[in-house]
Amino acid sequence: MQKRRLLQSGRQVSAIGLGCMSFAGFYGPANERDAHATLAAAVDLGIDLLDTANVYGLGLSEEIIGRFLKHGPSDFAIATKAGIWRDRTHGNRGFRNDAAYLRSELEGSLRRLGVEYVDLFYIHRRDPAIEIEEVMGTLLDLKAEGKIGGIGFSEIAPASLRRALAVGPVDAVQSEYSLWTRQPDLGLLQTCEAAGVALVAYAPLGRGIFADRMPDPAAFADTDFRKRNPRFLPPHFDLNMARITAFKDYAADHGYSSAALALAWCLARGNHVIPIPGTRTPGHLAECAAGAGIGMTDTMMAEIEALLPVGWAHGDRYSDDQWNGPERYC
Repeated sequence: MQKRRLLQSGRQVSAIGLGCMSFAGFYGPANERDAHATLAAAVDLGIDLLDTANVYGLGLSEEIIGRFLKHGPSDFAIATKAGIWRDRTHGNRGFRNDAAYLRSELEGSLRRLGVEYVDLFYIHRRDPAIEIEEVMGTLLDLKAEGKIGGIGFSEIAPASLRRALAVGPVDAVQSEYSLWTRQPDLGLLQTCEAAGVALVAYAPLGRGIFADRMPDPAAFADTDFRKRNPRFLPPHFDLNMARITAFKDYAADHGYSSAALALAWCLARGNHVIPIPGTRTPGHLAECAAGAGIGMTDTMMAEIEALLPVGWAHGDRYSDDQWNGPERYC
């Protein structure tokens, strides 16, 4: 597995990481046995970046990872997030970036993970009531105390990143980025590259749309995020599948799985891009890892662009409710 730089300190991780949101049932039923089997497969495959958050299952994803880590030492770099506030009783959702809240949530994450620090700590979503410069001050304090190794932000605009960089080093920005979500191409990809900031691409397989097993919206559980996502609803889904089928045929003609080729495309978008596909099975993770071994050529990139030109996807990437939080910059 090739390596890419995650932190400004020079810390490198596998070019493809593992997103651990699905461990908490975000895309349907999950169990700890399968999650631990997937983590063990990650070790065997050389995948050493785990990405989680305090709100994934209200701490469940972190707890599952923590119990796995108790089995023995590992070389995992662990990234987690805080900044989304949830009411366990009523299900309300909001954002908090104040120092007391972030510190408290980080302590909870460390406890659940069973570690003394995390390699990377993200602000999951911006709190519009607190200026990003003040948030950077809090993160720099946590870093100075040895609780976090690096500073990250999730779903921020390029302008916000530049403001944060004026205060101190930012190590990574996490954003949805894939063959059907290209918003980072409109400034974030370039700003990260110029500043030496890693762009950690979540949902690089389009929430399963580029997996080799076709998703079936009719089978989505009520708790599945995609159940109300515009791109998986009619008429958008059928229109999208027509394009996806052509891409899958292209991948097969070249001897690759569609998942591996979609990840290889992400990697080819820049040496600072680190995709973190999420999965609950060792077999799917192995398919994802194969993407790091594909040598993308200019011809292949051009042919894929012809099949899936920027802006090709039907439907918004979020519903109106799901859009609450990410910064829009175009």
